[in-house]
Amino acid sequence: MPEVRSNDDVRPCVSVVMPVFNEVSTVESIVQVVLAQNPVQQLIIVDDASRDGSGELLERVAKRDSRIVLCRHAVNQGKGAALRTGIARAEAEIVIIQDADLEYSPREYYLLLGPILAGKADVVYGSRFVGGLGAHRVLYFWHSVGNKFLTLCSNMASDLNLTDMETCYKAFRREVIQKINIRENRFGFEPEITAKLAKANLRIFEVGISYSGRTYSEGKKIGWRDGFRALWCILMYNLISE
Repeated sequence: MPEVRSNDDVRPCVSVVMPVFNEVSTVESIVQVVLAQNPVQQLIIVDDASRDGSGELLERVAKRDSRIVLCRHAVNQGKGAALRTGIARAEAEIVIIQDADLEYSPREYYLLLGPILAGKADVVYGSRFVGGLGAHRVLYFWHSVGNKFLTLCSNMASDLNLTDMETCYKAFRREVIQKINIRENRFGFEPEITAKLAKANLRIFEVGISYSGRTYSEGKKIGWRDGFRALWCILMYNLISE
C-alpha cells in the first residue's frame, strides 16, 4: 500500500473510544479535532458520570455529527470500565483509545495506523519516550520515572520490550480487542491489556508520538495509588490470572 504520511492518506477505518470524566474545559475541543481527522469513522464517547457539566455538553455535541455514539454511566466506574463499554460498541476495523484532554494529538493517528494497515501489526502503542514529530511538554520528573519503572516491570513479566506501557495511545484491530475480557475498572487497564496482548502472541508495534502533558491543577487524574495498583495488575495478569 502507499506510504502513509498523514491522516489525509488514510480512508475512514477507525472507531475512536473516548472515556470522559469531568473534562468540561477540554472535551468539546478534542471532539472537534478527532472528528476532523479523515480516518475517523466512528467516535464513541463514554461519559463516566461526570459532575462538572461534561455530560450536558456532550448531549449537545453528539447531535452535531452522526458519527458520535454517546454512552452514559450512571455511577462513576473508572477509565477501564468506560473503555470496556466503548470498545463493545466499536464497529470500524481499527480501534484507537483517545483521552478527553489535549495531551495526545489526533493528528498523529496515522502513525498508529500505518503498521496495522500495512498488515504488519495487530496492535500499535504510541510511545512518549522514543521521540515523535512534535514537542514534548516538560513536567514531573518522578512521574516519568514511575512510568518507566512500571514499563520495566511489565516488560520483565510479559517478555515484551515496550518503552511506554502506560501510554493512552493504543490502536488495535477490532477483532483483537473485542475478544479480550477487560476486568480492571480504573487505570489498571494499561498493564492488564498489555499482559493479555502478550499472552495472545499478537504482533505488537511501537511508534513515537508527541505529548503535551498537563499538570494536576489542569486536571490530571492518575496518582501514586494507581501506580501501586498497576504493580499488582502486572503480577496478577502476567503471572497468575488468565
